[in-house]
Amino acid sequence: MPRCELTGKGPVVKNLVSHSNIKTKSTAQPNVQKKRLFSRVLNELVTLRIATGTIRAIEHTGGLDKFLLNQDESALSKRALAVRNRIRRKVAGAKKKA
Repeated sequence: MPRCELTGKGPVVKNLVSHSNIKTKSTAQPNVQKKRLFSRVLNELVTLRIATGTIRAIEHTGGLDKFLLNQDESALSKRALAVRNRIRRKVAGAKKKA
């Protein structure tokens, strides 16, 4: 089952309601794509499985680094947490030097 590594979006159970009001359960899968995103802080491409709505949210926020640092830890996958920690260490190291 597909799940977004940055937001935690996953499959949702919904009802298909017919004209005669009969309810049939079905699942809606999120549109999850394997994407390579550029991290400006790390200066490299990071491969993650993310939902297409999350791609738009990343662009709106101002980039992958900003989005990851503002995202709640409980929604992130292990791979996304590892990238987030690398970004935090790099930013902390840059602040110490300056």
